[in-house]
Amino acid sequence: MSSSHLPQDRIRAELPSVRRPTTSDADWQSFLTRFDTEFPRLQALFHRIYGPEADGELLQVALDAAASWQDRPADLKALDASRAMAPDWFSSHRMLGGVCYVDLYAGDLAGLRARIPYFRELGLTYLHLMPLFRAPEENSDGGYAVSSYRDVDPSLGTMEDLADLARELREDGIALVVDFIFNHTSDEHERARRAVAGDPEFADFYLIYPDRQLPDAYERTVREIFPDDHPGSFVPLEDGRWVWATFHSFQWDLNYRNPRVFRAMAGEMLYLANQGVDIIRMDAVAFIWKQLGTACESLPEAHLLLQAFNAVCRLAAPSLLFKSEAIVHPDEVVQYIDRGECQLSYNPLQMALIWNSLATREVSLLAQALERRHDIPEGTAWVNYVRSHDDIGWTFSDEDAAELGINGHDHRRFLNAFYVDRFPDSFARGVPFQDNPRTGDCRISGTTASLAGLEAHDDAAVARILLAHSIILSTGGIPLLYLGDEVGQLNDYTYLEDPAKAGDSRWVGRPAYPADHYSARTDPTTDPGAVFAGLTRLIGVRRQTPEFAGGRLVPFHTNNPHVLGYQRPGLLDGEESTVVVFANFAETPQDLDARTLSGLPERAVDLIIGESELLRPGITLEPLGIRWYRI
Repeated sequence: MSSSHLPQDRIRAELPSVRRPTTSDADWQSFLTRFDTEFPRLQALFHRIYGPEADGELLQVALDAAASWQDRPADLKALDASRAMAPDWFSSHRMLGGVCYVDLYAGDLAGLRARIPYFRELGLTYLHLMPLFRAPEENSDGGYAVSSYRDVDPSLGTMEDLADLARELREDGIALVVDFIFNHTSDEHERARRAVAGDPEFADFYLIYPDRQLPDAYERTVREIFPDDHPGSFVPLEDGRWVWATFHSFQWDLNYRNPRVFRAMAGEMLYLANQGVDIIRMDAVAFIWKQLGTACESLPEAHLLLQAFNAVCRLAAPSLLFKSEAIVHPDEVVQYIDRGECQLSYNPLQMALIWNSLATREVSLLAQALERRHDIPEGTAWVNYVRSHDDIGWTFSDEDAAELGINGHDHRRFLNAFYVDRFPDSFARGVPFQDNPRTGDCRISGTTASLAGLEAHDDAAVARILLAHSIILSTGGIPLLYLGDEVGQLNDYTYLEDPAKAGDSRWVGRPAYPADHYSARTDPTTDPGAVFAGLTRLIGVRRQTPEFAGGRLVPFHTNNPHVLGYQRPGLLDGEESTVVVFANFAETPQDLDARTLSGLPERAVDLIIGESELLRPGITLEPLGIRWYRI
């Protein structure tokens, strides 16, 4: 078959070559119907990225998709059909996410299956398992250096175990989320080994150069990501050549200028979808396209590639969703969020500004972000979180801060000092990540409880933890808990005793399953019990509050620098209804006067305590207090 331009009908005519005798007419017609609808978009994207001369490779992508659809289990095809009828299923007010490392939280996949009853108790509908595929023992970057996308880390189980877990989670209404590390592979991946060995089939799978001429040219405009690991963006090979490694020296960037790389990674993606994965977290999305003379981040082709991967999914795994991981300038984060690109996205700005408000006791930056940067397209959703497995970076825009009279550089230095207990009267016990004492630059590692003051035995710590989570539970989107935080797990400093982890302070925030905290969760006189009782109360109220579905948010100006306000309009029993949220970030009582509340009714029910309150004369919020009023 020539690799010159192939019209759609020519490619469609090739599809029967991969049809199997066991494929029913209805199943095959289902694929063809989607092909006729979705393939024009895929071909247009392919042409923009690679040109019509790559249609031979596009044909192979289409044939791979047809084969993958025929491999897709019947229960997943049924799920595709049901979600097609409710495409915004992930926007429900009943959504609740959890994230964990399998080994740390449960030992292995079998241990995780044993924890499903607890997940039901907590109300999870979404479970993100941190990287669990085969990776080098020594150099894995926490699993983000993948040696095989089709093999689970043997210490955790097998791919069959993962598929069984996915099936059991699905039966309990819990969607499975995994990371798709598609910017790079481990240097031990078979394709990487064959590329270095000169196998012509894989010669252009990675960006390998014979000398420093092009690496030097690229590095004039590309920033270093992990300068402590290696300078620049390239690492030397034993034979004197240089390979692109944006992150760690053992993570080699794939060359997406080669359409065969796209085909290979699309195949890996569809394979994971057929194991029962519902959502894939698209790792390092900003870095996947390189262009000389640019920063090689968030280039237009990165978006085109994501859209093309998305179009492939619509052919063969139509209910699979993408979640964007783009820890970049707020203006760039939103560029990845679209029905045709990433339907879900982490909300790093909201996360950072929750911690900012806890430190400053003021809400101006957070209120500004909710007013200016919260709205995203229909059919998409934020994934809101208090903290992740990673560090906290202060990702707010300097321009946004300047409008409020805040110097971004100086303010970041303050926040860094505050959260690593280098500021007077700080309640936080974070650990600096990539600390530069000379400039004050660093990012912050730690568990929610340690950052909020529980490790320091601060009396307000539990209230801070609940306040922070109340924001992610009420602003719209999918709230995501780092499992163990719901029982107040503390920093784990034993990582310093492991040579493989001691140089990466992010491990302080990745403790093993806190069994003692979980065993105390039913005793509200303990810190774990107080956190768990308060948080599960908020989760339960959210599940009964349909106004919290979707992402629509209307600002509410409280005229108090310590109190955040916003409105969540929606429907209650088919009628228009609104929940008004107030959150006091000060450790002192704060008043909202009658004039501020004059647009509200005389009385409203506080959903958290289930009682009607008088609003008209004004209200006083207790220190770190929360109100969810239905009006």
